[in-house]
Amino acid sequence: MCDNRDVHKNADSKETNEETSSNVTRNNLLTLMDNFIEQIFQIRRTLLGVSICALILSPIAIGLSIFLITHSSFFSILEIQNEFGIILGFLLAAMISISSIWFVTGTRQYRKIGSWSKRYKEFMSEKEQTDRKLGSKYGY
Repeated sequence: MCDNRDVHKNADSKETNEETSSNVTRNNLLTLMDNFIEQIFQIRRTLLGVSICALILSPIAIGLSIFLITHSSFFSILEIQNEFGIILGFLLAAMISISSIWFVTGTRQYRKIGSWSKRYKEFMSEKEQTDRKLGSKYGY
């Protein structure tokens, strides 16, 4: 014969298992999101390096290209070396335009990364405060 206590015990056990499963899923999701944000922060360092390289190397490439174009023997090389001179002119023009694009892109990216770092620090401090509040509330 089935006792009412067994039915209530099984129902309570089932509810507890569902709550535990829900809490584990929620914790896994939060941990996954925290890990994702941490990975983005690591990628930010790489992007910062690329931005700095663009900010340093682009002006050097532009300066070198302009120096070569404005050099006194540049036009004589263009006249003497027909095909080489034409290709050199196109390459220098391409170098200036591509380096200008990289410089603008590097500047924009550097600014965006700086603002993202500020927001990430705010997020981490809010997360730590929330963790402390929940830890003190639930005794963790």
